[in-house]
Amino acid sequence: MPKTAPLRPGTAHPAEPAVPAAPLGALLREWLPRQRWFAGKDRPVTEIGLLSMTELFPGCLHLLVRTGHGTVPAPGGTLPAGDCYQLLLGVREGPAPRLGPALIGRVEDGPLAGRTVYDALHDPRAAHLLLERLRRPGTAGPLRFECDPARPVPGGLPPRVLDAEQSNSSLVYGDAYILKVFRRIQPGVNPDLEVPGALARQGCDRVPAPVAWLRTTRPFEATLGVLQPFLPDARDGWSLALEALASGDDFTGRAHQLGVATAEVHLALAAAFPSGPAGENGPTAAAMTERLTAAAHCVPALRPHVPGLRAAFSALTTCDPGPPAQRVHGDLHLGQVLRAGRDWFVIDFEGEPSRPLDERRDAHSPVRDIAGMLRSFDYAARQSRPWRPEWARRCREAYCAGYAARAGWDPRKKHGLLRAHETDRAVYEVLYEARHRPDWLPVPMAAIERLAVRGD
Repeated sequence: MPKTAPLRPGTAHPAEPAVPAAPLGALLREWLPRQRWFAGKDRPVTEIGLLSMTELFPGCLHLLVRTGHGTVPAPGGTLPAGDCYQLLLGVREGPAPRLGPALIGRVEDGPLAGRTVYDALHDPRAAHLLLERLRRPGTAGPLRFECDPARPVPGGLPPRVLDAEQSNSSLVYGDAYILKVFRRIQPGVNPDLEVPGALARQGCDRVPAPVAWLRTTRPFEATLGVLQPFLPDARDGWSLALEALASGDDFTGRAHQLGVATAEVHLALAAAFPSGPAGENGPTAAAMTERLTAAAHCVPALRPHVPGLRAAFSALTTCDPGPPAQRVHGDLHLGQVLRAGRDWFVIDFEGEPSRPLDERRDAHSPVRDIAGMLRSFDYAARQSRPWRPEWARRCREAYCAGYAARAGWDPRKKHGLLRAHETDRAVYEVLYEARHRPDWLPVPMAAIERLAVRGD
């Protein structure tokens, strides 16, 4: 029987209200699985536990909660499964109609009895006060508000919530800044803070630089949010690609320019971070095979194709090793790039949130990012009726040509390496779609069939 653990701060602190809120935990156990950014939709929430609770300002609580999901198989037995999530909860005497979609519920017992709680990011007052905390360095219990003094942020900017976010939540302030609030929290520095800051120091203007950020020191060191300049007139690459498909417009010129932009970001990343060893494809092949095994366990449709997919990973150990490993984006696709005027910008360096933070911060082959973008062109082409494989092929060719022109090496000549990384990406997509968007599962499965049988 699922249980709700008492919500109690682990250590008393003047900024932390002592709220033993088991009823609040019960509300959260019902509310969390309904959120788009909740990663455990395919697993029951067996318990809720509080890791940290801080009063940001009157009427707003900052929480880190752990969701339990039973156990997962591990060598020698099982391990507890769970995730840590960041919540900002507004507390009111009664419901507010304008905050209806953000409503979590009414607390029936304890110190918050009779109060209504809601997602505070949807409250303009709470969003305004959060920006004020970010504008001025300071602390609140274990929370640390920090900023770049060379990039001051003006006050009084009206906030609005972005509806397009999936794994996180974002607030836009006055069409000048965007605050990404990370929902699923892991110990360590989030790459979406670390990487844009390092690229800014390299003089790379393809990535908006962070101007302020929020982190915590308890129960572990972690990044909680990042404020960056917002590009109000920019369009994301996914929307632009779908428009081109619908209107019959050519997209190869923009795909070529996107390849150039990707190469420029990779060159700046290689200069900003130490490179990994070259010719070390054995561990990469083993990791890909392990991910395939886990995905096939969860998605039965993948199982008939496992032998052919494993062959793609096995070939990785004998093919051209390609360029040295380096820091990469980690989750590059058309939705992670913006076009403003004639320029492409790269955003969202968090990587795949489902993967461990250490892995996302590790060095990988730059082909990993290239494969992600090539898969994205295929995804876009399959949204068209009828399917437009020739459109995807031309965009893939143009993108690789643009990348080669700037990087000095051609990913198309690294066939075995590119096939393995594209296969690994398609396996990830199958698992993601099966969990979150079952109607989309045929899109990556079509690529799986191609990669497993023909090895293209």
